[in-house]
Order: sequence, then structure tokens, then C-alpha cells
Amino acid sequence: INWEKVKASGLVDFAILRAGFGKESSQIDVQFERNYSECKRLGIPCGAYWYSYAMTPEEAELEADVFLSVIKGKQFEFPVYFDLEEKKQFDLGKEKVSAIMRAFLERVEAAGYFVGLYGSASSLVTHIADGIKSRYTIWLAHWVDQTNYGGAFGIWQHSEKGKVAGINGNVDLDIGYKDFPTIIRVLRNGNPEQISD
Repeated sequence: INWEKVKASGLVDFAILRAGFGKESSQIDVQFERNYSECKRLGIPCGAYWYSYAMTPEEAELEADVFLSVIKGKQFEFPVYFDLEEKKQFDLGKEKVSAIMRAFLERVEAAGYFVGLYGSASSLVTHIADGIKSRYTIWLAHWVDQTNYGGAFGIWQHSEKGKVAGINGNVDLDIGYKDFPTIIRVLRNGNPEQISD
């Protein structure tokens, strides 16, 4: 990615960067460090996400530990997200999927990060417990002109076929609905009562 061109396009207000996937340290995204440092250098607010293959809460905790090792010492203006979308995971059923999500999210949140959950409109409805959706901010993936998802969400990924200068090929496009930089800064400074929607 040519982040100079991305910044100059005027189209990008924030970026959510893939940090990696799975439970091995070898599965770190090889571009993550560079993408993070470029966002910092150019003043592009960013968050991160971890793609999951976990089939148990214990595996999710291992994934969380690798994720934490990758993002240690970094500051994000947007949440850090858990991305679970493999069919074999959903085949476990809502209760087990929710337990996997809860294990990862609680582990990363306990380390001091503002965490969220990435999910498609259909998976959020059918495979994720209400207690998780109400507890953590949602990054909704619904590639339509107008989403009819009825739950709350802070970011809407509305397309996977966007074009942005400086990026070859298609890129996911998102709309942010919450002022996450302010929310996270206030939380970091220990004044949660200042947060309002």
C-alpha cells in the first residue's frame, strides 16, 4: 500500500489493519508493522483486527495472546476487533461460537484495549449471543446499498469492491458512526462518565 497516496486521496478517515490470524506467532500479517507505522506517520487513525480459526475458548485465548504480542506497545484510535467467520466455527452452534468470542474479547479487553467484534449481518443474528452484541462494539459487514441489520453497530463495512488511490485491486470500504478516537482517549484518561453517544 502506498499510504502517501491513500492519505492524499482525501477519501480515507481511518483504517482497520489486519494484524494476523490463528494461534501461531508465525501467522502475523507481514505488512502489519509497516501499515501501522505508515498510519502513525501520516496521521491516519487506525484500529486492528485478528482473524480467528479457533474451535474452542482455549484456542481463542491462544489467539488472543498472539494478537496481544503483536499489538503490544501500540496505540489505536479505533477498536481492536475479533473476526470469526469460518463455516466450521459457525457449525459449532451459537452457544459454542459465543463462548469462543467471549474468551478472546475478555482476554484482550483485560489487557487494556477497547475491543469489538467483526461480523456479517446474518452471523450476528444467527450465531452470536445478545449479551456479546450488547457488551462489545460491532463492526458490521453487510455489502449492500442500505443495511437492514436491526442491531447497534459502530462501523459498517458496506462494500468489498472499493477503489482507493495507492491500493492495488479491491479494498473493503467502511463508514464509521462513532467518534472512537474521542471515546478511546477519554477511556484512556480514566473519565468514562464523559462519554456520550
